[in-house]
Amino acid sequence: MKLAEALILRKDLQTRLNELRERLILNALVQEDEEPAEKPKELLIELDKVIKDLEDLMIRINLTNAAVMVKGTSLTALLAKRECEMQRLSILRRFLNEANNTVLRSSRMEVKIYSTVSVAELRKQTDKLSEKLRNLDMVIQEANWTTDLQE
Repeated sequence: MKLAEALILRKDLQTRLNELRERLILNALVQEDEEPAEKPKELLIELDKVIKDLEDLMIRINLTNAAVMVKGTSLTALLAKRECEMQRLSILRRFLNEANNTVLRSSRMEVKIYSTVSVAELRKQTDKLSEKLRNLDMVIQEANWTTDLQE
């Protein structure tokens, strides 16, 4: 199995966990003399199996990510870099949206609002950061589709 396939399977297992949580909640209580739509004991057994499968898969994914080297850097390090750069980009975009939100005055008596930064200059920086992030993501995706998952 390729690493990318394992990541898809991990997402599916996480979705199943969310669904099981909701199904358990829906079947936690019933009115007197009523039966639940699904048996909670069976759902709990399924929950244990899905969690075990997810844990095993996550261990294999993490071991693979730590072992695989891409251009002299571990895949784990590239993933951490991508996550941090995504956070940086998200914060900068939110900041720029706020900095660009100057208020129009309807009279001379109103307070003038100015941006604290050069929005145009910072937008150029975020565009470059976005491009770097896209390129990094392509490198990670290529590694995911060409790397076999460790046993």
